[in-house]
Amino acid sequence: MSLFGIVTLSLLYRALTPTDAGIYIFLFTLINLIDTVKSGFMTTAFIKYYSGSDEKRAAEVIGSTWILTILIIAVLVFANLVSFIFYHNTDNITLDLLNKYFSLIIVSTLPFFIAGIVLQSEKRFDLLLRIRLLNQVLFTGTIVALIFLKETTLNTIIVSYILCNVFVSIVVLIIGWSKVSMIKDATKKGVLEMYHFGKYSMGSSLSANLFSFTNTFFLDYFFGPASVAVFNIGSKLMQIIEIPLYSIAGSGMPLLSGFYNNNEQDKMVFTLKKIIGILTTIFIGVAIVSLIFAEPLIALIGGQKYVTTEAPNLFRILILLSLLFPADRFFAITLDVINKPEINFYKLLVMLVINLIADFVVVFYFKSVYGIAITNIFPTLYAIIISYYYIQKTIKIDFSDTLSIGIKEIRSFISSKIS
Repeated sequence: MSLFGIVTLSLLYRALTPTDAGIYIFLFTLINLIDTVKSGFMTTAFIKYYSGSDEKRAAEVIGSTWILTILIIAVLVFANLVSFIFYHNTDNITLDLLNKYFSLIIVSTLPFFIAGIVLQSEKRFDLLLRIRLLNQVLFTGTIVALIFLKETTLNTIIVSYILCNVFVSIVVLIIGWSKVSMIKDATKKGVLEMYHFGKYSMGSSLSANLFSFTNTFFLDYFFGPASVAVFNIGSKLMQIIEIPLYSIAGSGMPLLSGFYNNNEQDKMVFTLKKIIGILTTIFIGVAIVSLIFAEPLIALIGGQKYVTTEAPNLFRILILLSLLFPADRFFAITLDVINKPEINFYKLLVMLVINLIADFVVVFYFKSVYGIAITNIFPTLYAIIISYYYIQKTIKIDFSDTLSIGIKEIRSFISSKIS
């Protein structure tokens, strides 16, 4: 799915000017940030309570999720309406596009979103792949058609995105993967339970997305939209890392939750160490290759016009920082699993402050685009240290052998395939 996203973005980079490409990226960064109020509230809470539950409890969780998600969307749509009334004549292109299309985007994705978290929790990644693939292929195909027709404007691209989401949402409603019929099984207790857990996980997700938004905002405001496009090429190539990281995180959380909920902490600990060890080992190899071939990779995504910009070196900086991502991501997941979502929330607030201060210093004193990439190391290191401290207070884990476990698992996998 991420590879399809890279292909789509590559097409857009070639069809749009650097300025329009920067506006498009900033717009969807802002939309994703706001949408995190919904996804952050629901995703982690749903997986937490749905995984390993019996049939009656599962129906209650799904129904309550539908009710709470609809309520959240209603609030966001109302806020969008207020913004549209007061700022519909703005000269800011990004804000104008946001006012026009945000409500349509978030409503169009509702059944698609619910189906996604249900299938993820049920470990039906085959079906999850099908609906995501359908959505992405439709959108990529539409972009190709727009390029052929020479109609690739920001408006036509966004409308196409909405229509693709509407089609996929209708499909999952008809097939039944969104389980909309279980709304009748919602309970007040279930909604409140999801709300009280979700308010912390939402805060964590929102704070995490603020990192991306903060970097994008500083780039757009101080260096212009074209710099957003340049920075984003390096960031988009980071999906070389994010593909395995977030795919395994999506399947790993229900697995770890299942072990913890069934009081199988030894299995949970070993699985956690194995995942972090395997991913870190793989990322070291990916980083070495990426450092050598940064320029060809940038040309592949954005075209030759971006090779002479800061994009290749930005990518090199980001790929080195990615070696910390497995520990950071799975420590955060573990805190959610052991019922400490509030730690993630407060941790991310501090991380956000660290990131803001670092970006401010870099922009005003060094005026460096590279600096905005480098500053990501400070909040990431803080996150790993704090998460490790609180995990150890609940479950004693020795992480010293994590990398060796990962190497051993990779060797075992390779040996089994060769034999």
